[in-house]
Amino acid sequence: MESSQFKQSRAKLEKTQKELAQLLGVSIKAIHSYEQGWRKIPHHVERQVLFLLSRSILDTGKTPDKCWDIQNCPDKKLQKCPAWEFNAGDLCWFINGTKCNGEAHNSWDDKMEECKKCEVFKRFFETEKGS
Repeated sequence: MESSQFKQSRAKLEKTQKELAQLLGVSIKAIHSYEQGWRKIPHHVERQVLFLLSRSILDTGKTPDKCWDIQNCPDKKLQKCPAWEFNAGDLCWFINGTKCNGEAHNSWDDKMEECKKCEVFKRFFETEKGS
């Protein structure tokens, strides 16, 4: 996540830097540093911000399609999928260990690179972009 995306996300969540810092368990200085681009946004912070955005999208009444329906996953693939196991088809991008490309990702960066290109992620955050 880039600093501009982080700042836009905070605005969409309608949180001050102090409020977001409290939600994320970081200092206000950290939030300021992320927004200014002085500090790289850690994976756990990016993950929490995306999670908070996803929950705010659900508050709008939009029910996202499940990833396995969008991807037309066969039963054999579903049996090995953590998103399916935990009935979290709208959180597949959040859950490590998903195997959309056939294998689990080695890192959060690898996972997000693939997820941001995925129709599931794009559909889910489509409302977020238009807000």
